[in-house]
Amino acid sequence: MVVGIAVLATNGVAGIWGAVAWSQGRSTQAFWWLLRAAQASVAIQVGIGLILLARGASAPDGLHIAYGVSPLVVTLVSEGMRVSVAQNALAEIPDLDALTRAQQIAIARKVALSEMGVMTVGALLILTLALRAFQTGG
Repeated sequence: MVVGIAVLATNGVAGIWGAVAWSQGRSTQAFWWLLRAAQASVAIQVGIGLILLARGASAPDGLHIAYGVSPLVVTLVSEGMRVSVAQNALAEIPDLDALTRAQQIAIARKVALSEMGVMTVGALLILTLALRAFQTGG
């Protein structure tokens, strides 16, 4: 139960922090620390859930298991999408070294903001899934 609450809290804070920072057009290092804590809580929660299942524990509802494991899938897919966003943004630039330092910094900020947007959506989706897991099985 404690880990489930940690999943809710960490993803909620990371999602809200990311949404506010993204809407203001700024990427913050604090968001990435919050996101990594949220991702760690998801991994721990899934690990504990799988151990409980292996020991013979059962969930009150089959949906609880699906909602419990899906945040890990969302985390992995979000990370893949984050990499894709960065690659796509850089693919549009024929010669990065030919750009001025100011242009390179602007592109880096754009990429970081895009990555943060993807990961924010992922954190908010995980929050939603974790709330459903709580509702289906407590």
